[in-house]
Amino acid sequence: MGTFFSEPGWLFLTVTAVLGGTILCKLKTSPGQVGRKMVCLAGLWGGACLISLSLFWGLVLFFLSYFVMYTYFSGQELLPVDQKAVLITGCDSGFGHGLAKYLDELGFTVFAGVLDEQGSGAEELRRTCSKNLSVLQLNITNTQEIKAAYSKVKEKLQNKGLWAVINNAGVLGLPTDGELIPMTEYKRCMAVNFFGAVEVTKVFLPLLRKSKGRLVNISSMAGGVPMQKMAAYGSSKAALIMFSSILRQELSKWGVKVSVIQPGGFKTNISGTSQMWEKLERTVLDNLSPEVQEDYGQDYILSERSFLNLMKTSTDPDISPVLLDVRHAISAQSPFAFYAPGKLSYPWLCFASVSPTGIFDYLSRKIHTYSKKMPRVLSTSNWENEAM
Repeated sequence: MGTFFSEPGWLFLTVTAVLGGTILCKLKTSPGQVGRKMVCLAGLWGGACLISLSLFWGLVLFFLSYFVMYTYFSGQELLPVDQKAVLITGCDSGFGHGLAKYLDELGFTVFAGVLDEQGSGAEELRRTCSKNLSVLQLNITNTQEIKAAYSKVKEKLQNKGLWAVINNAGVLGLPTDGELIPMTEYKRCMAVNFFGAVEVTKVFLPLLRKSKGRLVNISSMAGGVPMQKMAAYGSSKAALIMFSSILRQELSKWGVKVSVIQPGGFKTNISGTSQMWEKLERTVLDNLSPEVQEDYGQDYILSERSFLNLMKTSTDPDISPVLLDVRHAISAQSPFAFYAPGKLSYPWLCFASVSPTGIFDYLSRKIHTYSKKMPRVLSTSNWENEAM
C-alpha cells in the first residue's frame, strides 16, 4: 500500500491518466471495438510498472509502451471515402444487406451482389439507397454470373480500380452431429463459403491490385473455435481464414491489404426458415444408413430443431459492430488482419488458441448444452456393457 500512495505512485497515476486519455481519444475516432485489447494491455503494463518496478525503469517502460501504442494507433486514421468503389456479395439480407446500406450512406460507390436481383432484398436496396449503389445478379457458385458481374463493374469504373471486395455471402447448412450431416451439405457449405469466395477474389483481384485496395472476407467465430454441430459450416469458414492469411502475405507486395472478420453470434437470416429446416431434416433422415439411424434415433435427430430456437433467442440483433469493423478494414490506413466483433467472439478465439485441449473440451461441453437429449443407443442403460 505504501508504494501506491508514494510520490512515484502518484506520478505513475498521472502519466496513466494523461497518456491513457490521449489513446482513448484516438480510439473514439476509430469505429468498432478495435482498441479494447490495446487498452487492456496498457492497463496491465501500467499496473506492473506501478507495483513492481523502480521509478526510473517504471517510467522508461511505461513511456515506451504508450509510445508504441500511440504509434500503432496513428495508423488507424480513416482514409477519405472519395466515392471509393466496393463490391459486396450476399446483399439479399443480413450483414451484406446492412453493409450495402451503411457504406452507401457513407458515400462509397457500392456494387451489391445478390442471389436474386428480383427478390425483396434487392428491391429494398434499389428503393432506399442512392444512385451510387448498383444491384448485381451474383450467385457466387456460378462462374458465368461472377464473370458477368466483373464486366459490369469494370465497365462502370472505366479506368479506375475497385477499392474493396467484401466476400460476405454464406450458408449455415444444417447444424447437427458431423456424422449426420449429408455430404451434400458439406459440399454446399464449401461451395458457397469457400470456393465461391475464392473465385470471386480471383476474378476481381486485377481491379484490387490496380487500386492497391482491400480484400475483406467475412468468416465466423466458428472458423477458429471448434463448435459442436458446426462441422460443415466451421470447416468451410476455417478454410476461408487460411486462404485469407496466405493471400495477406502474397498480396502485400502489390499494396493490397487483406482482413478477416470473425463475428460472434448475430441475428441474421443465415439460419434459414422452419420450412428450410424441415427439408434439411428430411434430407438427413433419407441419407442415413439403417445402422446410423438406429443408433441415433429419429427423436434425437428431430430434437436438433432446438438449435434453431437458440439462434433466434441468444443472438444479437444489433449488427452495427460488424458494420463498423468492416468500415475500419476498408478505410483505415493500417487495417487489422483480424477482427472479432461480438461480445464473446474475441475471448473465445483467444481461449481456443491457447487453452489445453482437455480444458477447452470440458468447458465447451458445459456451456453448449442447448439440448439434453442423447442418441438413442447412448440413452440405454446397457450401452456401456455392450461396448465392453
